[in-house]
Amino acid sequence: MNPSALSPTMDTIFILALNCGSSSVKYSLYNWSARQPVAKGLVERVTVGDSFIVHQVPGREDYRLEQECPDHRSAIDLILRTLQQPPHGVIEDLHQLSAVGHRVVHGGEGFTSSVRIDDEVLAAIRRVAHLAPLHNPPNIAGIEAMQELLPEVPGVAIFDTAFHQTMPDYAYIYPLPYDWYRQDGVRRYGFHGTSHLYVSKRAAVLLDKAPRDCNLITMHIGNGVSHCAIRGGVSVDTSMGFTPLEGAVMGTRCGDIDPAIPAFMMQRRQLSAAEIDRILNKKSGILGITGRFSDRRDVERAAAEGDELCRLCVEIETYRLRKYIGAYYAALGRLDAVVFTAGVGENSALIREKVLSELGCFGIEFDARRNQKAIGGCGEQLISSDASPVKAFVIPTNEELVFIEDVAAILEGSYCHHLEFPYSFSRADFVPH
Repeated sequence: MNPSALSPTMDTIFILALNCGSSSVKYSLYNWSARQPVAKGLVERVTVGDSFIVHQVPGREDYRLEQECPDHRSAIDLILRTLQQPPHGVIEDLHQLSAVGHRVVHGGEGFTSSVRIDDEVLAAIRRVAHLAPLHNPPNIAGIEAMQELLPEVPGVAIFDTAFHQTMPDYAYIYPLPYDWYRQDGVRRYGFHGTSHLYVSKRAAVLLDKAPRDCNLITMHIGNGVSHCAIRGGVSVDTSMGFTPLEGAVMGTRCGDIDPAIPAFMMQRRQLSAAEIDRILNKKSGILGITGRFSDRRDVERAAAEGDELCRLCVEIETYRLRKYIGAYYAALGRLDAVVFTAGVGENSALIREKVLSELGCFGIEFDARRNQKAIGGCGEQLISSDASPVKAFVIPTNEELVFIEDVAAILEGSYCHHLEFPYSFSRADFVPH
C-alpha cells in the first residue's frame, strides 16, 4: 500500500484506533508512514466517576491524569488533547489524523467486512444495537463524538462479528422457531473476529502455508473467551453465539449451560429477567465458582495454596476447553494447529498444559518445557514438539493492527476480502511489535 495515496499533502500519516466500552475508552495511535505504533492508552471509569487516563509512549514514562469524563465525548476529547499537548503529546496538530478506526462489536448480518462510516452505515449500526445493548451504544457514542470533535476526519467501522459471517447456515441457525431468526435476528454471530483473523494469519506464516490451506482452532482466552474453527482460512464455527454469553467458561460469564436453568432460578428465587441476565453475565463463570476471583492469576495462586474451589475452577475451565478442541476437530475433519491467544491464552502455562497434555490422540505432541517458557513478552512460540503432526502455538494478538490496516486500505481503495488482502502480518518477514 502506498501511504501517500491517503493524504498527499502530509509528510506523516496518523491513524487512530478507538475501542469504546461502556465505562472505558482504549486507544492506539499508529504512524502509518513509518508503519509503527506511536502511543496507546486507556480512559477508565467513563460515565461512573473518578475517571482517569493512562497514556503510554514507547521510551517514555507512563502519563496519568485524573479528570472526570461523564460521557464518551469528554473521554475522547481528553484523549485528543493528551495526544497533542506537550510534554506527553506525540503529534503537533490533530489535523494530522488521517482517519479513525472504531471497534463496533455487532454488525448483524449486514456487515461482512470493515466499512467507511457514513449516515447509512451509522443508521445500520443503530438498528442492530439491541443485539449488543452493552456494547454497540458506547461504540456509537464514540463514533458520534469523533464526528463532532473532528468532523473532517473520516471514520471506519471494524466489526467483531464480520470475520464469522462465513459460517454456514447449519452452524449459525439455532434449533428454535425459525421465525425467531427471520423476524428477530436470533442466530449465532460470534465475536473477537479481529483477534481470530490476526492469529490465524500469523499461524499460517508459522506453518509456512497459505491461509486458505490451513485448518485451525484459535482460542482467544481472556476475561471474555471465544474459540473459532477455521477451515481454509475462514471461520466455519465459533463458540460465542447470539451474544458473548455463550461458549466457554469466562471471567464472569457462565458460557454454555442448560437453558432451563435461568427460568428455574427466576421462579425459585423470584428474580427478574434483568437480574438473571446480570448474574449470568457479571456474577458467573470463574467468579461464580470461586466466589471471589475472576482473574486466572488469582485463581491459580489460590489453587496452589490449597483452595478447593479454585482448584475445581481450573479443572472445569480446562475440561471445557478440551471439549471444544475435540468438537471443532470433528467439525474441521483435519487440523494443522491449535492457537492460544489473549491474556490467559498468552500467559497461563498451567491452563495450556491442562488443555493440551492429554490430546496426543489428536496428534498434538505437547512440549512442557517450551510451554513453560512461553509467557507474556516472549512473542510467538511453538509449544508442541517439532515432530508433532498437529502444532500448538502461543501467538500474542494484535487487534489494533487489523484496525489500522483495514482503515488505511479502505481509504486508499485497496481493501478486499481478507483471504486476498495483503496484510503486513501475513508476510514471512513481518516482525510483531
